[in-house]
Amino acid sequence: MADVKAKPRKRDRLKARARRYADLPLRLRTADLPRRAASAAVMLAVTALALWQGGAVLAGFIVVVALVCLGEFVALVRRATKKWANRIAAVLAGSAYIGAAAVSLLRLELYYLIAVLGVVIFTDTCAYFAGRTIGGPKIAPRISPSKTWAGLAGGMAGSALWLEAYMSLAHNTGAGVRWADSYALSIAEVIGWALVGAVLAVAAQAGDFFESWLKRRANKKDSSNLIPGHGGVFDRVDGLLPVAIVTGLLAAFA
Repeated sequence: MADVKAKPRKRDRLKARARRYADLPLRLRTADLPRRAASAAVMLAVTALALWQGGAVLAGFIVVVALVCLGEFVALVRRATKKWANRIAAVLAGSAYIGAAAVSLLRLELYYLIAVLGVVIFTDTCAYFAGRTIGGPKIAPRISPSKTWAGLAGGMAGSALWLEAYMSLAHNTGAGVRWADSYALSIAEVIGWALVGAVLAVAAQAGDFFESWLKRRANKKDSSNLIPGHGGVFDRVDGLLPVAIVTGLLAAFA
């Protein structure tokens, strides 16, 4: 009887794929960098314009982003589930999740909205560089192989520092944000904003893990191909959703 060739383990297949990627020339590995940079510039410009216009323009922007995100979420759920009961329950839960984040963002003043966006940006950026620089144990390699405990700590530190700097330099005028000379935060305020920043960073990372888990269940790399080089809208706001919800709860009960 002929020998049957054993199927390579998933771990071995991933290692082989990584080696093939590493052997690629740098110019090929970074070939999509200009496209990613251009897409990022457009996203930042559109978001900045909506924030600057405020009012109905900002509200419309938030609603459109939420609806597109929900559409991508539903598409992932369709691929990830087989039973209709599970699919309906997941869609309802996702609608509540994304809707709660959208409502929170719509209710936040511009002063706090900028703080929230800064938390997400600094969490992602600092987590990326800390994870790449320090490395170390993975948090949940089966869900997101690139996420490390060092990256989480870096994201928490970055978010805490951002909030402390923002609250020192920005002041709520009642109609927007006024940048002014810094003033010394008290020890209690420093500790308080650091804790808030750390909690929000954990929330952002949790949102990232949730989307990664859903994409793995759906066997998809990105939520869609809407944004060249970046995937879909859900890929860009996965960390923002829980941060918006937590911030809305803090603002409601503060």
